[in-house]
Amino acid sequence: MNLGQAIIEALESVSSNKLRSSLTILGIVIGVGAVIAMLAVGNGAQDTITGSISGIGSNLLFVFSGNQNSELSHVEPLTQDDAEALMDQFQAPSIDKVAPILSSSATVTYGGETDSPSLMGITSSYLDIRSWGLIEGEPITDDNNLGRASVALIGVDVADKLFDRREGIVGETIRIEGQPFRVIGVLESKGGGSFGSEDGVVMIPFTTAESRLIRRYNSSVDTIFVSVLKPELMSQATDEISQILRSRHRTKVGEDDFTIFSQEDFVNTAKTITGVLTIFLGGIAAISLLVGGIGIMNIMLVSVTERTREIGLRKALGARKRDILIQFLTESSLLSLLGGIIGIGLGWLIAFIVGKIAAASGTPFNPVVGWDAILLATLFSTAVGLFFGIYPANRAANLEPVEALRYE
Repeated sequence: MNLGQAIIEALESVSSNKLRSSLTILGIVIGVGAVIAMLAVGNGAQDTITGSISGIGSNLLFVFSGNQNSELSHVEPLTQDDAEALMDQFQAPSIDKVAPILSSSATVTYGGETDSPSLMGITSSYLDIRSWGLIEGEPITDDNNLGRASVALIGVDVADKLFDRREGIVGETIRIEGQPFRVIGVLESKGGGSFGSEDGVVMIPFTTAESRLIRRYNSSVDTIFVSVLKPELMSQATDEISQILRSRHRTKVGEDDFTIFSQEDFVNTAKTITGVLTIFLGGIAAISLLVGGIGIMNIMLVSVTERTREIGLRKALGARKRDILIQFLTESSLLSLLGGIIGIGLGWLIAFIVGKIAAASGTPFNPVVGWDAILLATLFSTAVGLFFGIYPANRAANLEPVEALRYE
């Protein structure tokens, strides 16, 4: 028996038992569909997160207090003086701008509406470093910081929640923790970033935050944003920042009480996390493929039992053991392949629906069905059919013709 004949006979067998074949294929369809959908969601999440982080800028460095890689009994917090020291062009010639920030959460009200956005205290250079524009209004200036002005910039999510619009808000007065602040601008939408959605934010002058709303011990700051003159100077800038802070904090190399992250570091971390998540989701989905394979083996065993006399007759007429083995393996592989093809379509449909739901909810998320996932699912489903078809096929091939013909 050649392969062509085996495929024709397999198709005839499958079509003669439509209900049983459909139920068998269903297990594979669900398994492959789940694998495709899970991998698409995982890849889409990875692309969305890394894209958002990449949008921050390729010449940005983030300096945080503390270091997970060293065990220090005392960690010196980052301060405003540290930020000012990084602005020294003699010690740090590759650094362009520096922006220390304070961050917290706050209750913001306007009229009868209430929101709980992130609250940030910023200097005039922060928006420039982040390349963050305004829909309307003007940014926070050095004069605002010198005068500890009660002014605020609000993100689009906050504008939507409090005002139900994004324009015509400048000049309105909101209350932050009960204190009045005049809105001087509405920020452009940034969407999701390395620290979550950045549109639910209210920004006020750094000095105002420090003196009235976000008090920190010893003039400490939460994060220092640093922009580098050129992307190719990132490594040099990192060394300059490290040397300055080691000198100020009196720490040795390897005992840093601060951490410097670049945009690339965030991207690599995000890829690692989402990669592990994708593998985990794909592994869970693959379990359903194995269940589908067990279903194929069960159905094929039933088929062997029902067709015992047919097998005996064929062997009596000269069919070899190899011919019977090829026939039943072809049937199981065909069932798996059909289930795999339909499952790919189902997985794509699920991914498409998830993307539409995400878009409708305002989340910039696009599941990605890659050719690698399609190829993997197809090969895996066929392999499942072959693997779980071996035992039934071998059992059929080993039947004795005389005993098979006597089977009732």
